Amino acid sequence: MISTVNIVQRYGKRVLFDKISISLDQGKRYGLIGANGAGKSTFLKIMSGELEPTDGEIQIQSGARLGVLSQNQFAFEDFTLRDAVLYGNKKLYDAQKEKEKLYMEGDFEDDAVNNRLGELEMICADEDPTYESDVKIEKLLESLGFPASQHDELMSSLTGGDKFKILLAQVLFLKPDILLLDEPTNNLDINAISWLENELKRHEGVLVIISHDRHFINNVVTHILDLDFATIRQFTGNYDDWYIAANLIAKQAETDRSKALKEKDDLEKFIARFSANASKAKQATSRQKQLDKLEIGEIKTSSRRDPSIVFKPNREIGNELLEVHHLAKSYDGKSVFSDISFKVEKGNKIALIGGNGVGKTTLLNILMEEIKPDSGILKWGQTVSVSYFPQNTTDLVKGDNKLYDWIQAHDPKWHIDEIRKCLGRMLFTGEEQIKVVDSCSGGEKHRMMLSKMMMDSANFLVLDEPNNHLDLEAIIALGEALYDYQGGVICVTHDRELIDAFANRIIKILSDGSIIDFEGNYEAFVETYGE
Repeated sequence: MISTVNIVQRYGKRVLFDKISISLDQGKRYGLIGANGAGKSTFLKIMSGELEPTDGEIQIQSGARLGVLSQNQFAFEDFTLRDAVLYGNKKLYDAQKEKEKLYMEGDFEDDAVNNRLGELEMICADEDPTYESDVKIEKLLESLGFPASQHDELMSSLTGGDKFKILLAQVLFLKPDILLLDEPTNNLDINAISWLENELKRHEGVLVIISHDRHFINNVVTHILDLDFATIRQFTGNYDDWYIAANLIAKQAETDRSKALKEKDDLEKFIARFSANASKAKQATSRQKQLDKLEIGEIKTSSRRDPSIVFKPNREIGNELLEVHHLAKSYDGKSVFSDISFKVEKGNKIALIGGNGVGKTTLLNILMEEIKPDSGILKWGQTVSVSYFPQNTTDLVKGDNKLYDWIQAHDPKWHIDEIRKCLGRMLFTGEEQIKVVDSCSGGEKHRMMLSKMMMDSANFLVLDEPNNHLDLEAIIALGEALYDYQGGVICVTHDRELIDAFANRIIKILSDGSIIDFEGNYEAFVETYGE
């Protein structure tokens, strides 16, 4: 249905892709994976036609409709939510709007007006044969958390995260034959992500999706496109299947190379020993021919690198960690939550979950004393030292300092060698450590904050969606680090694999401001309460 033919993409001397040729088939759902910077988003833009490759071409089946998740959140500021979703099918949108205008302003005595109305009616019938577009739009919006009362409000009234949800509804409304999605779970809560999984599993055309949510990828895709070594290898199955297969292939390549190297060494030794011996000269010549034909496979260096995240407390934590009593907070007269109480004890690693807008970040801001509650009290234990990963990390990690200077500014006593080691563990090596902080990508800024947290050596970690902008390898490493950590944890995340990795207690804030406080892991929580 869609194919790439010898796609090449160069930036100066750097070759991002080298003659990539793949064919993607109807009914298959592909997860496009690769390290940060490997070029996943660039490849998707080339497939969509948004970006011209250096060489090669894209071939799309004639008549196939292409749907691409837009990243321009401000393109529809003067549209209502309903109209912004309808715009996903621009042909239907234009026909409906022109028809509405003619019914309001047209001269029905004019044959041209009546003929045009007939043409528009035919277009609407072709694009919406069941005349259910309004119902479909309402269902999409409500599934993404927008009540019917909000559907006629302007896009300009929404936050950036909610605007992105509308763009997602827009491309889903089109029901395209070829659907290209770059990080569609951004800004979605767990319930919305689960809903999206079910929607995408019903997609009948071609789906190509980039996501750093391992649980989501595992549940949705039927095939993996692994972007590495400047090319794409295709695997059948989900991410976990790919992981097993890719490791087996790598180990086999290493085994084959070791075997070839040993054979080369044996041949060279035989030739050196017997080439001057007349009785063995024929055998030596034969061995030389074997040596000349022997191919030593090259072990290519993958662009995929695993960070090493280690949080080591500088002092053992006591038994009294945190007590929260009757916290309440309102904004502009609207209550976020009115009576939250819980106690954190030694050994607790808490995943704080709940729908968007229920106050998870607000609660963390109160715990970190960045804002004050309207009422209620909180008390940290005397032995507790806290390190914080705020949700707006990409805004806070800024400046014209070098990376290690930015970290050292938080505590001049920190030794530069230790800072460099932490940066190295987070994959900032060599010259990368002397680049300017402002030049870092979102993922790099998140790795910077994690480097700083490793230097903190705190015995309690508070994290607000730390997995945003991180690739799959980094998220897995973070989950392992939180699991191994000998301190307290409160972490807000919508990534179910991350929650599964570390959490032994779940606190869910409900839409009415109350909480469910559950002792146990996320799997047990879902069995008890559902997602």
